[in-house]
This record gives sequence, structure tokens and C-alpha cells, in this order.
Amino acid sequence: MADNSKTEDTASDSLEAAKNASNKKEKLADQVMQNPQVLAALQERLDNAPLTPSSYIENFPKAVIRRIDALKKLQVKCAHIEAKFYEEVHDLERKYAALYQPLFDKRREFINGEAEPTDAESEWHSENEDEEKLAGDLKNAVVIDEKAEETNVKGIPDFWFTIFRNVDMLSELVQEYDEPILKHLQDIKVKFSEPGQPMSFSLEFHFGPNDYFSNSVLTKTYKMKSEPDKTDPFSFEGPEIVDCEGCTIDWKKGKNVTVKTIKKKQKHKGRGTVRTITKQVPNDSFFNFFSPIKVSGDGESLDEDSEFTLAADFEIGHFFRERIVPRAVLYFTGEAIEDDDNFEDDEEGEEEELEGEEEGEEEEDAESDPKKESSQPAECKQQ
Repeated sequence: MADNSKTEDTASDSLEAAKNASNKKEKLADQVMQNPQVLAALQERLDNAPLTPSSYIENFPKAVIRRIDALKKLQVKCAHIEAKFYEEVHDLERKYAALYQPLFDKRREFINGEAEPTDAESEWHSENEDEEKLAGDLKNAVVIDEKAEETNVKGIPDFWFTIFRNVDMLSELVQEYDEPILKHLQDIKVKFSEPGQPMSFSLEFHFGPNDYFSNSVLTKTYKMKSEPDKTDPFSFEGPEIVDCEGCTIDWKKGKNVTVKTIKKKQKHKGRGTVRTITKQVPNDSFFNFFSPIKVSGDGESLDEDSEFTLAADFEIGHFFRERIVPRAVLYFTGEAIEDDDNFEDDEEGEEEELEGEEEGEEEEDAESDPKKESSQPAECKQQ
């Protein structure tokens, strides 16, 4: 027993000594870091070190790394505050959506011929006003039956279908057999989630009576998240779409463009007889937009193709919400598309200039030294 007691005392003394040595070492490190000459030498060392995080942070004393860790904790708190900011932005979006809606309702009436704009509402001073006046004079010189023309044209024909055709992101999804259906599209609306509900927005596609499906509204809901990821909080850059949900389209018999019927011959192994069977297989169509890939809820990851398809789907949904619906007339006329193209051209030109300067610098150097269901319309059943 005496030997055991002596061993415990020795171990305790060793731990105490190690603790005191550690405290002295930290105090000494703090004192050294307050020495201007030491700081100057450290700065010179950092200046000469390769500019990679692992290379220069590893050279810091333990006390400095400890302070950096404290800054990271502050950054995580900033990310959570930023998430709250975006939640309030979503509330503002909902508020202002209600203010926009009367204007969008009037837009729908003009497009579908439900109402005619007054002279004051249709007065518009274009940049090419002189050219338009000349064109108007020439048109007036041609004898036409204006009354007959006005009787035959209702609203703005093929308004939304023309937008689909003008925008590359959408036209790539539209097949020839989708076009007659999209000509019945009368309006697209954006609806935001109600207060207290999880953050989301829905796209409502309103269709007139048609020979293809009985729904008057097709809906796509995008679920969003505005909170830092627990495993990677520094990646937070604002709300992101995390899932989407379509609706069931009630296709009329023989009118479902999202599937096609194929015939296949089968040979009996024993008798050798052949029979022909028919089966339905998926078909490319814009209306697959309403049957999106589901994000797995059990933690299983999607394959690369599915992830790409889902990311493209999210991008399209965001584009409808942020660009197409608010600025529909400019995508119909093509003005918004021209603005986007000009912006891209400017970026490319700037990049080319920078590359030219870099090449020049390399040449000089050479010479000197050899990456909803709650808000879901009744007409559309959620999948």
C-alpha cells in the first residue's frame, strides 16, 4: 500500500509540474509576441512564406491560432445573423408581392384580351420614336381593313409562349409537341410561403381550356433553407433551394406528351412464338418540369446526373421568380435578353483585356530573364 501511495504522489507531482511548465510556456509566448523585433521577424517570415492557408497559419504560435479560432466562432455567429436577415427579406418579398399583384393582374387582362388599356395607359415614348412615326405614316398609306384586323386579334397572341421561345434556358426544354399546349398558357404567378411557414415559393402556371389536360393551374413549389450548414457554416451565402415539389397533371386520354408508346417484339424461349407488346416510356417534354427529381430524405446522395438535373431545375425556378415573371414584357420583346447579352459581352471583353496585359507582362519578364400544399391551388394535386 505504501508503494502505491508513493507512486500516486509521484504522478501527481509530475502532472502539476507539466501544468506549470505549460503555463510558463504560454506566458513566455505572449511576452515574445509583444516584442517588436520578434513581430518584425515573424512578419518577414510570413512575407516569404508560400501564400497557402496551411503554410502560413501553421507557423503561428499557439496563442495566435487560439485567437484565430475565436474569430471563426464570431464568423459563425455572423452567419446566423445573416440567415435571420434573409428571413426578414423573405417577409419583405411577401409584402411587396402583394403590391405588385394588382399590376400583374392588369397585365394578365391586357395579354388575354379581358380588358383594353386606355389611351393614357398605352402612351409610351420610345427611344426610336421618330422611326416609329415614319413607319406609322407608311402604314397609314397602305389601305387596310383595320376594323376587321382588330376583330380577329385578341389581347397579345402567344405572349408567354413567345417568352419560352425567346429564352434559351426555356426553349431547350420545349419540344415541338409542347408548343400547342404552351399557347394556352395565360399567366404565371409567384406565391411566397405564409408567415410562420417554412421558407418557400410557388410558381403557378395558369392555362386556358385545352384538349390536353383538365387542370386550370399547374404548380411547382420550391422549398428553401436560410441557415448555415452545421458541418460547413462558412459556406452560407444566403437562402438556397433545397428541394422542389411538382403536381399531378390530369392528362386527357392519349394526350400525355411526357410519355410515348413503343412496340416491342418478344420471342418465347420454349415455343419460339413471337408476340408484340406495347409499353409506355418517358418522353422529353417541358411538362416533366412538374415531376422533378426528389431529394433523398434518408441521407443517401444522388448520382451525378441527378444532381445536375436538380441543380438545373433549381436554376430555372429561380429564373422564373427573379426575372421572367417580374419583367415578362421585356422578355417578350427581347429587350431583357439583349441587356443580358450585352452584359456578358462586356465581361468577356474585360477578361480579354486582362489576359492581354498578363501576356504582355510575361513577354517583358521573358526579355529580362530567360472553377405546398397549404398554398396549393385546388386544381393541382401535389405529388
